[in-house]
Amino acid sequence: MLEKIKKITQKFDSLQDLSLLFLRLILAYGFYTPAVNKWKNMEGIAQWFESMNYPLPLLNAYLAGTTEAAGVLLLLLGLGTRLISIPLMFTMLVAIFTVHIGNGFAAGDNGFEIPLYYFLMLLVLMAYGSGKYSIDFITRKMRE
Repeated sequence: MLEKIKKITQKFDSLQDLSLLFLRLILAYGFYTPAVNKWKNMEGIAQWFESMNYPLPLLNAYLAGTTEAAGVLLLLLGLGTRLISIPLMFTMLVAIFTVHIGNGFAAGDNGFEIPLYYFLMLLVLMAYGSGKYSIDFITRKMRE
């Protein structure tokens, strides 16, 4: 019986790297449209940020757009995954507490559900890294 449990556990363990790849890909996809929209209309985003009393709204619009665009590329490649997760998590916290929290939890009500999920997925990537299907893994193996 213990051998069967051990084999099942090993099968589940083999899914870890694939799970990390899927997290990276879905997050990259999720950040793509917001990044593109910010870069298409940076002045409009700055005005929106100003309406929410963000300090230095144009600078913050560029920071958010750049962070999201860099996140798309780096998450797709699995390059600097742990590092890019930190500013992306910060971006999600800002979104939660300035845009979404007043609408409750539900995504359908523009609540904080989706940015919270993104935050938690990024937390996993920050803690575990990008997995073996990544440039991070390849470069780490080359250094060994």
